[in-house]
Amino acid sequence: MVNASAVNHIGIAVRSVDAQRGFYEDVLGARFEGVEEVPDQHVRVAFYALGPADHAVRLELLEPTSAESPIAAFIEKRGEGLHHIAYTVRDLSARLAELKAQGVRLIDERARMGAHGAHVAFVHPKASMGVLTELCEHAAHRAG
Repeated sequence: MVNASAVNHIGIAVRSVDAQRGFYEDVLGARFEGVEEVPDQHVRVAFYALGPADHAVRLELLEPTSAESPIAAFIEKRGEGLHHIAYTVRDLSARLAELKAQGVRLIDERARMGAHGAHVAFVHPKASMGVLTELCEHAAHRAG
């Protein structure tokens, strides 16, 4: 069991983070939180928050930085749009081991680095009714 404590963010694949800023800031009224590059994933990510700070919904725009990016492949195949839903978990390694033991199909059997220093891992969309699922563990919640 994952025991997710919250929806961490909603990931949206885009060709250009900069080209989308006007929509998220001016149309939706989202608060821009910053841009970060995740080199090993070949993506540039921008985070936005909607709603009250203590219960904000976070949106992560994912822009490919090379043709090797999984986001580039996603956009090529499906176009821009909803990419994944991420959930906050504690002890990601234990969650992944439990899911694997339950026979849940995983993309990542071990955590990798994501944005903001979080450890992340993905559950295959075939295991979750076609929705790519990301599990996130923030550095502040990791043991040791």
